[in-house]
Amino acid sequence: MRKIMLVAAVAVIPVMAFAQNPQGARGGATGGAAAGAVGGAVVGGPVGAVVGGVGGAVAGAIVGDNTPRFKTYVSEHEVPSYTYREDLQVGAVLPRSGVTYRKVPAEFGTKGYQYTVVNDRTVIVEPRTRRVIQIIE
Repeated sequence: MRKIMLVAAVAVIPVMAFAQNPQGARGGATGGAAAGAVGGAVVGGPVGAVVGGVGGAVAGAIVGDNTPRFKTYVSEHEVPSYTYREDLQVGAVLPRSGVTYRKVPAEFGTKGYQYTVVNDRTVIVEPRTRRVIQIIE
């Protein structure tokens, strides 16, 4: 357990340096890290908090200050809303089928992430695992 925490802490250090921005805890990488840590703690305990914090910081950096513009982009592209019967939260894993996933455009940040709409809420998803890493409010 200590080795896992050490490895996770080492992974967080560069992300936390990247996360320092003037937005505080409300947005960007810092807000994403906070939201991801809370979601990860709920799903996976202390280790989940660290992993969720890293994922949330990355996702916060993806949309960051562009949240209103990104929400407009999503609504203009008419992604159908998937009905998720459980509590939608960071860390939830979405199914492979029945959900329309689209790439997050480069203009909104880091490549390699997807977005979709779940219960009429836009979410950022890690494509390999289909895990929700950010809910755009």
